[in-house]
Amino acid sequence: MIILAKAIVTVKIMPESPDIDLEKIHESALEKIADFAGEGDTRKEIEPVAFGLNALKIIFVMEESQGSTEPLEKELETIEGVNSVEVIDVRRAIG
Repeated sequence: MIILAKAIVTVKIMPESPDIDLEKIHESALEKIADFAGEGDTRKEIEPVAFGLNALKIIFVMEESQGSTEPLEKELETIEGVNSVEVIDVRRAIG
């Protein structure tokens, strides 16, 4: 029996400044995530950082067989207004 494993990935996106519209970044990021991992459930969190600056955290599921998230990280960094992108958590989910 083959067990297909999925990975639950949390990516943290830092905007260039507090004035950047996180909702626009979120919309663009969801398109890039769908292209990379396929359509699926995602969750968004806004994390206060400092002095009015907030980070956008997006949680999504991908097939573990896809391997590294590095190509996705590079794509997310191309979004206008994004300063940095970091995968901060990867967990394995069987099913």
